[in-house]
Amino acid sequence: MIMADDKIIGEIVTKFFHDTCQLHKRNDIALTAIAEYTRYFDRRRWPTSPESDCRDWHMIPLLTGSVAEFYIEPMIPCVGDADIMFYITGKVAIPAGTAPPTHLPGDFSSYVVVYEIVDDGRFPGYVYLVSSYQLIECIEDGKYNVEPFERQYKTICPNKSGGNIVRSHGPARTYKIRSIYGTTCPYDNVFSTRCLSWPSQAAEWPSRHRKYGWPDSATVDRIINDGCDVVGVAHRQCRQDEWMSQRQHRLSFSRAEIILLNSWMPVQQIVYHMLRTFVKTERLTDSADDSEEETLRNYHLKTLMFGLVN
Repeated sequence: MIMADDKIIGEIVTKFFHDTCQLHKRNDIALTAIAEYTRYFDRRRWPTSPESDCRDWHMIPLLTGSVAEFYIEPMIPCVGDADIMFYITGKVAIPAGTAPPTHLPGDFSSYVVVYEIVDDGRFPGYVYLVSSYQLIECIEDGKYNVEPFERQYKTICPNKSGGNIVRSHGPARTYKIRSIYGTTCPYDNVFSTRCLSWPSQAAEWPSRHRKYGWPDSATVDRIINDGCDVVGVAHRQCRQDEWMSQRQHRLSFSRAEIILLNSWMPVQQIVYHMLRTFVKTERLTDSADDSEEETLRNYHLKTLMFGLVN
């Protein structure tokens, strides 16, 4: 009887994968989007400092979301869009009160503006970025010289990239882009400020008690060493406030989520994929009033899965 049940379950799962993981040439979406945005931002003039200081600033992309999280074949080809996070090589964030770095990874520019992460404590995970220092690379030894910088709150960058925006949700903007295969595909892009250290707001996470020993210490160390990102979006209670709506930011742990999901066993990834497909096919991600607060999102499923295996 048990073997018969296993056979039935196997047939159900097989049919599910066959119906939801059709092979499509969709991996070009992210590549096309990255190329388009890189060209666009390499042409723009940076307003923060003199052009001579900022001419080597560039956008560095990071694939996030389903394209980066799923590793089971043929699961990736069934993903119909791409999520891309960009950070500027001329900006970096540090926890408030810490010393600015004198060394940076090689992908950063020779001139970098440093923003302190300021937390007023009212909304967990939501912070402000305040410019505090400027780093100028010394050609002789590769170190950065630290100089004071005008202190001002960083505002959320308005989107001025054209009329191909489909919608906005949180810090992301959804665009339509024509792929190399001639199809028009959606992709989400988010602009971030890179933080190379683990934020104090999540200081308890590395030593948190873990009932099932997941993630292991090596995975935790990798996540901590990778830091986080800060993205421009206001808390829902602050979006009507003229000042906070333009200056509030949120800590983003997309890098950590990618590492965590890629450390799952195949069966855990299958369950996650099945849950995602269920809420989409049953239209549970739709909202009657189109408000972000009323919508069930993949993020909620991901958080639930993290809690179950932690």
